[in-house]
Amino acid sequence: MSLVENGLIHLYVGDGKGKTTAALGLAMRALGAGEKIFFAQFLKGRESSEVIILKRLGIDVVRTEGIVKFSKYMNDEEKKSAKELCQKCLNQVKEAVKSNEYGLIVCDEVVDAINLGFIDTDEFLSIIEKRGSHTEIVMTGRNPNDKIVDTADYLTVMSALKHPYNKGIKGRLGIEY
Repeated sequence: MSLVENGLIHLYVGDGKGKTTAALGLAMRALGAGEKIFFAQFLKGRESSEVIILKRLGIDVVRTEGIVKFSKYMNDEEKKSAKELCQKCLNQVKEAVKSNEYGLIVCDEVVDAINLGFIDTDEFLSIIEKRGSHTEIVMTGRNPNDKIVDTADYLTVMSALKHPYNKGIKGRLGIEY
């Protein structure tokens, strides 16, 4: 049974680095307190260093394996496949919520999946509303719609005031992925 008495909803958004990193930090804190964690990554299928350690620590991880491009570079067929993969990931979140065994469920990049039309806002909100009273939810992404914002108990905005990408420095293993 979870140690959390009132499971709340966290929303980490913005154009800056740190949304997934913040979600990972909360997952580590919850794990250290004895919580069981479910970590779902939408729109992420490429290798990413955090997945290795999450699995080693016994955290249940689901991802949209097969998505290897940013959506703006996808053709129509790839977008159709991405939508199917996001729906499959959402169904796994739904099962995690129904199981009532997790103290923390992270939905990384779910806001972007919603914005792209790969997931329906109302369907997602209906799923997380059914969580047990002890289950904390984290959502990450950019430009959340009003329904998502209104659902959140915590809203943290990450702002990209400076980023090495603007100098032409690509993402680095162990830092950005």
